[in-house]
Amino acid sequence: MDIVRLKTLIHVAELGSLSKAANRLHIAQPALSRQIRHLEEELGVELFERHGRGMVVTELGLQIVEHASRILEEIESIRATAAGGCSSFWGSVTIGATPTVAEIVTVPLVRKIRELHPNLAVRFSSAFSGYLLDWLQSGELDLAFSYDPQPRHTLRIQPVMMENLVLVGPPGAELSLDKPVTFASLQDHQVVIPSTRHSLRAIVEECAKQAGIKLICNVEADSFAAMIDLVREGFGLTILPQASIYAQVQAGTLSAAPLIDPQPSRKLVLVYPADRKVSPAAKYVGEAFIELTEDLVARNIWAGHML
Repeated sequence: MDIVRLKTLIHVAELGSLSKAANRLHIAQPALSRQIRHLEEELGVELFERHGRGMVVTELGLQIVEHASRILEEIESIRATAAGGCSSFWGSVTIGATPTVAEIVTVPLVRKIRELHPNLAVRFSSAFSGYLLDWLQSGELDLAFSYDPQPRHTLRIQPVMMENLVLVGPPGAELSLDKPVTFASLQDHQVVIPSTRHSLRAIVEECAKQAGIKLICNVEADSFAAMIDLVREGFGLTILPQASIYAQVQAGTLSAAPLIDPQPSRKLVLVYPADRKVSPAAKYVGEAFIELTEDLVARNIWAGHML
């Protein structure tokens, strides 16, 4: 039994397909099939039920997957402990972030990294959460800042904060961060929200349902910059994290107010791969992100609370 076979087991169990796992891991499918077969022979049990549509992990196989996940996490902890004495990081770290989180943290996070580790190169990729997790699992990212994804054995998900979303409008909307407005009051306004591919859309629609209203949405935009431009030009109000528009509110180019009854919120998480080595530099970037988030929450720039 070796680490490579355990890693293969976790990915095949999650995806239910050798071909999908081969694509993700960049390994030929016959090689993956041999690894699974050798592992089953060594353990003396069938880990999967094979059928025409793929492979379904057995009940006993699922228990073994749980053990395998913990083993890989412990191995990574050993590596992190051994590398803990590093004083300055070199190399590069590739970071994934959703568009709104990228808008908030990119500049202050790079500034924070540069202060202590000027030789560490960082690269940001911005996309919806689903894409980020796929890139993380395929090895294209070292870590990601995302919103409350479904648990996966190949990912280690660390809750960071519960983020409160605010209503955003042009200066003429006369919204104030000191004066909450009810969600039901949106029934008389046009709103600019993302498409159904975006998790923010589901949160907004669920809040509208709880408030007993139907939103008026004639314009959708998945781009953060486009949403802000549309709001500023008077095409409607939108709902975003406070930190992403805080500077513009302070400058008077936008206005914003907390929403209540109900209050839209979502969980921000830090995600690492659980099936491969996470570099000490990537660990440091994740810790710096948490410290940065904590500071913004403490200064009431990022509305919400730490978890």
